[in-house]
Amino acid sequence: MEWSTACPDWADRLLKGETIIPPPIFPEQGEHALAIFKALKIVDAPGSPTFGESCAEWVFDLVRCIFGAYDAENGRRLIVEFFVLIPKKNSKSTIAAGIMMTALILNWRQSAEFSVLAPTVEVANNAYAPARDMVQKDEDLDDLMHVQSHVKTITHRESNATLKVLAADQNTVGGKKSVGTLVDELHLFGKISSAENMFREALGGRASRPEGFVIWLSTQSDEPPAGVFRQKLEYARKVRDGEIVDPAFVPIIFEHPPEMVASGDALKLENMRLVNPNIGFSVDEAFLEREYKIAEQAGPESFRGFMAKHANVEIGMNLRSDRWAGADFWARQAVPVFDLHELIERSEIVDVGIDGGGLDDLLGFAAVGHCAKTRQWLTWAHAWAHPSVLERRKDIAPRLQDFAKAGDLTLVTRIGDDVDGVAQFVAAIEDAGKLDKVGCDSMGLGGIADALLEAGIPEEKVVGISQGWKMTGAIKTAERKLAEGVMVHPGQALMAWCVGNARIEPRGNGVIITKQASGTAKIDPLLAVLNAVTLMALNPETQVVPEIFVLDL
Repeated sequence: MEWSTACPDWADRLLKGETIIPPPIFPEQGEHALAIFKALKIVDAPGSPTFGESCAEWVFDLVRCIFGAYDAENGRRLIVEFFVLIPKKNSKSTIAAGIMMTALILNWRQSAEFSVLAPTVEVANNAYAPARDMVQKDEDLDDLMHVQSHVKTITHRESNATLKVLAADQNTVGGKKSVGTLVDELHLFGKISSAENMFREALGGRASRPEGFVIWLSTQSDEPPAGVFRQKLEYARKVRDGEIVDPAFVPIIFEHPPEMVASGDALKLENMRLVNPNIGFSVDEAFLEREYKIAEQAGPESFRGFMAKHANVEIGMNLRSDRWAGADFWARQAVPVFDLHELIERSEIVDVGIDGGGLDDLLGFAAVGHCAKTRQWLTWAHAWAHPSVLERRKDIAPRLQDFAKAGDLTLVTRIGDDVDGVAQFVAAIEDAGKLDKVGCDSMGLGGIADALLEAGIPEEKVVGISQGWKMTGAIKTAERKLAEGVMVHPGQALMAWCVGNARIEPRGNGVIITKQASGTAKIDPLLAVLNAVTLMALNPETQVVPEIFVLDL
């Protein structure tokens, strides 16, 4: 048999109100499961209607797709992973409970385990309560199932199969042999550094259970996607768009087409209907309209959070009310990707900034080159971190691991390798005859200056940059250069994160960006950029005019 789970025309389908969920491979299996699902009751809805009486058609398409992927003749499921990204209030947890109850009823394996994994106890309760009520408010189901609310478990009396709802951690999922697993609110797992290993442990049972499946269920994150959530989201988009062929993976993503995001149309109230398939059912249109207007009046930060949760609009940078003004222009100044080598080739002169380097800090490096052809300021950054930062800063560990995979950050195993890496970058600029100066925090010059001298960097080229309120000039210069379109960068995720983390504090007639104001979030590479901007703003004299240009903007 051949089938595809790609949906390259998904944008047109959403605009036309058509389904983006693939049809079942085995329609009879899908319809049989759907009949069971439709008979289950939604107890907390007025009148306790059944799913069949109160659901939108997309829900039935989803049930058909999941259970219609099962080959009953061979006891094997042909599609084993389902990724569903849908806005808040679209009955996500209730539908999840119904799907898992249907799986428990249809199951044939003795003592099989089914699990719902939630990131917190509260989320676990949201998934367990509807399943419990479905059983207790139906006489036939109540006779067939045994409910144990103190352990959030429902047991099939004949097969001894269980459905258990867990607030997941490494200890609770260890040794699990689940036939079917539903992971609720995946975006919250993206903030847990051990989530990838946790899922590997929790889902390992499918290796010996060919009928097994996993459903990844989530709303969009109210921060830039990170960790396992980012991995699954990117993979799902590539399968959907046909970039990756994986017929065992179904991506179901309710989000606006890229052109609507780019134009700003994704932020319009009238286009929220596009990504809320349950509107008119569990989603009240009047509620959305009122909350939209309230969030809009509350300011950009509140509005972005509302749109992330209720319209699946992905947040590119964590922009708050006390953000650095340059953050508003950062994303638009991204140009076709270039690396340090290309920056050196295209620049007539280059200034370097360095910042950070503690055990729970990043060591940030930034190069700002004056392009000989366009006269723009080309900006490129890198960071180093000791693995101890992953233990000391567990809240940002998944994001740092993402940056390492992207090549924007290097995890070093030995203290000193980070400084050696910086010295190698600076030496490459010096050897090309393009280096003007290297600017560092005056308080952290020691080890860095020694490494630079060993790498052959002239002592007079290494200078201290005053921090605090004296950085106001560099902060304002960077803001203006970004707003004017003069300062450009290759769109590194590391820098987007650091720019979004930056917090402004007024000091007298100036402003400062401090690590204290940014909390545990890191801004060292951005401070390195500002150190380099301080030097470039002095209009250093050109040393060498390059003869070739690797990449035109």
